[in-house]
Formats: sequence, C-alpha cells, structure tokens
Amino acid sequence: MDLKVDYAFKQLFGNEKNKDITVVFLNAILQKTGRNRITDISFENTEIPGEYMDDKQSRLDLLVVTEADEWINVEIQFTNKYDMVKRSLYYWSKTYTRPLEKGMAYSELRPVIAINILNFTLFHEMERFHTSYHLYDDQRQTKLTNMMEFHFIEMSKLINDWKRDQLDPWNSVLARWLLLLGMVDHRKGKVYDDIYHELEEIALTDESLRETFQNWEELSSTQEQRLKYDSRLKQIMDEEAAKREHELRMQALDKREQEMDDREQIVKVKEQEVNEKHQEMKEKQQEMIEKHQEMKEKQQEMIEKHQEMKEKQQEMIEKQQEMEEKHQEMEEKQQKIEQKAEQSAKMAIARKLLKEGMEIAFIADSTGLSRDTITDIQDEME
Repeated sequence: MDLKVDYAFKQLFGNEKNKDITVVFLNAILQKTGRNRITDISFENTEIPGEYMDDKQSRLDLLVVTEADEWINVEIQFTNKYDMVKRSLYYWSKTYTRPLEKGMAYSELRPVIAINILNFTLFHEMERFHTSYHLYDDQRQTKLTNMMEFHFIEMSKLINDWKRDQLDPWNSVLARWLLLLGMVDHRKGKVYDDIYHELEEIALTDESLRETFQNWEELSSTQEQRLKYDSRLKQIMDEEAAKREHELRMQALDKREQEMDDREQIVKVKEQEVNEKHQEMKEKQQEMIEKHQEMKEKQQEMIEKHQEMKEKQQEMIEKQQEMEEKHQEMEEKQQKIEQKAEQSAKMAIARKLLKEGMEIAFIADSTGLSRDTITDIQDEME
C-alpha cells in the first residue's frame, strides 16, 4: 500500500497497537523544534465540528495528545487540493479551540502542532523538503508563543534529494521514516527498490522500523484492508480525474473566453479601422467635393474666358472681314485707277500716233484699243 494514501497512513500510524512506532515517527519530525521527546500519546476523535449548525464537518487524518498535554494533528495529502496553508490554519484553529466548546477557560488551551505531509510541491521557492513555522517578532525574531507550530513535508523534494544522493537514512531518523512513506508511489506505479533495500538493511538494527515493515506488510496483505484501501484509492483517483476534467473544462472555457475576447478585440480594432477609413474616405470625399467645386468654378471661369475670347475672335474676324472688304474696295479702286491710267496712256499714245498720221488699224494693234475708240479720239481731235 502507498502510505501517502490517508487510509493506509491511518491504519498504520493511527492504530492503538502501533502507538510506539507513531511516537518514534512524530519524534523524528519534531526533533529539531526544541521540544521534549514524546514518550506516550493517546489517540483522539478526528471529527472537527463546524462553528455553526450548517457548517460542514471536517475529519483530521491523525490527532493525538502527548503526555505533555500537546495536540498533534497530522494531515497527509495525496492530492493537491490547493489553499493548503489556509486548510492547515483552519484545522489548527479548530483543534486549538476545541476545549472552549466544553466551557473550559482560555488558560486551559493546549499547544497545537500541525504536521502536513504533502504528495506534491507547495513551496516552489524553497528547496528544503521539511519546513517549520512559528509566530515570531518581526525585528528581534523572538518567539511569541509555543501554542502554534506548523510543519510542511514535501515528498517530491524528498525523493529528489534521495535521487541526488543528498539523504543519509543511516544517520537521519527523519530521512528513514519519510523514505518509508515515499518508497511506494502509486500515481507513478513505482516502487523504489533501492529505498526498500536500504531501509530493509537499516531495519536489522532499528527495531521500530522493522516493526513498521511487518505491520505494513500485514496491512497490505489483509484482504479486507486491501479492499478498503483500493476503494479509498479509487475515490482519490476519481476525485483527481474529476478535478482534472474540471480544470480542463475551465481551461477550455477560459481559452474560449480568451478567444472571444481576442475576437471581440479584433472586431473592435477592425471596427475602429473601418471607422477611421470611413472618416478618411469622408474627408477625402469632402476634399474631392471641394476640388470638384473648385474645378467647376475654374471651368466656369474658363468658359467665360473662352466666351470672351470667342467674342474677341468674332470681333477680330469682323474687323478682318471689314479690312478685307476695305482692301478689296481699295484694290478695285486701284484697279480702276490703273485701268483708267492705262486707258489714258493708250489714248495718249493713240492721239500721238494719229497726229503722226498712222493708220487706225496700226494704232489699234499697237495700243490694244478698239477701232471705235480710236475713231472717237480722232473725231474728238478733229
């Protein structure tokens, strides 16, 4: 049986017939706290009632009272249920205030030592597998009271120390007893044979350890105990599986929520981009409208200038036409003058030739005047 399963732990260390090995086990844990060695214990009811009627009941794994009238509560946690420090404080407070429920005085309150054996890592910032805590003054580090004491034992760190050859179970009683708890790891389906052989060899000279081995083997081989252990182990594993399933579902839900948040953020960003683009397009459209209006005004101005140029051009055409008409008229006049001058010159030549007694036919051929015109000139001369 894996002794880190609470049922197996209780059957071995919470049994009246095994009281002697429980005392040795507790002394191994408390040996460095300065307390007197425990010589005898009595087992107490592990039920812790709630403060009010509707409060849930709690059950401690192991609760003993020493001959020095000190309470020792041992909790073994196979599965990480989280908030372990707060759970330990809660169990301590319920154990500490138990006498008050019977109407006893404050002076009759007993010291309570809480021992937590954990099958997981709790304090990731520390390498030590065994840590203890008390109430101290912040500056002088003086202890306020011995009424409160907490121990946390992290089995994963213990096994790591063993693998690194940093444990000496021959000279450390605590190491040998904790290695006994860590020797079987049901979750990994593993038995550490090297630990077994070493402890088996130590047990040849350690009567308490040898007795514990025998009781452990007897407990593991008893069919009724085995069935109850298997039932409890199945319950633990089912709880772990349900918890893991819940964690996976929560992770999936968180992932979906994150994805939805991311999508919503993307939508918001895109919406912002669309709004910005829309605003930009609106501004560009307004700019285009203004440019279009400006172009329209320029176009109108150009039309007006074109019209003005057209009118000027028409005016120039009319002036040119007028000048051409005047030029034509002048040319006609010039032509008439030239014709008259030519006619006068011909007639002058004709007169001269007539005076010289030339024939009319010769004169007509020479001047190009008609015979009638020459005859008229002749008559006019006579």
